[in-house]
Amino acid sequence: MADSLRDQLLKSGIVKQVQQDRVREPQRPGSPKPGKPAHKGGKPHARPPAARLPNQSQEDIDLAKAYAMRAQTEASERKRLEQEAAEQARLRRERKQKIQQLLDGKTLNKAEADQPRNFEYGGKIRRVHVDAAQLAALNAGELGVVQQSGRYLLVSREIAEQVRAIDPHPVALLVEPGAAGVGDDGVPDDLMW
Repeated sequence: MADSLRDQLLKSGIVKQVQQDRVREPQRPGSPKPGKPAHKGGKPHARPPAARLPNQSQEDIDLAKAYAMRAQTEASERKRLEQEAAEQARLRRERKQKIQQLLDGKTLNKAEADQPRNFEYGGKIRRVHVDAAQLAALNAGELGVVQQSGRYLLVSREIAEQVRAIDPHPVALLVEPGAAGVGDDGVPDDLMW
């Protein structure tokens, strides 16, 4: 019972028989002979693309060509999409830089502002802190709010219009002058609960 499976097969004679059958098998053309390496040197020889094996049908060749064409088309499409994405990112960076240059030194946010002005931006309720005079001007449409680098900056209407001309997305709040919807207390009707 201590004999391994290999030892048992050798004793039974099955292994010798299988090895003799392998030697008797006819060799396929192009296959290496037993005991010899498949190719000399370090790299295998690739068959040229036009070479056909005798048992390869025309359908197989057409299918291979179709797969190669599809792979080439997908690679060119992927490259084109990457180039478009890089171009869009470059244009966004340029717009953001222009807006930043436009906003430098022109923001009206005050550290001591204590009144929150809520507004909807990006599907959520946002808030900017203003003082009483800024709140009245903001509700009258004389001031606007621009979102830049995660902050909401209070700017004059002219600056907000210039930002909107570069890119309309960062303009978070710009009330049209004389627009209905602002109550007597200066609070917009859409924010009354």
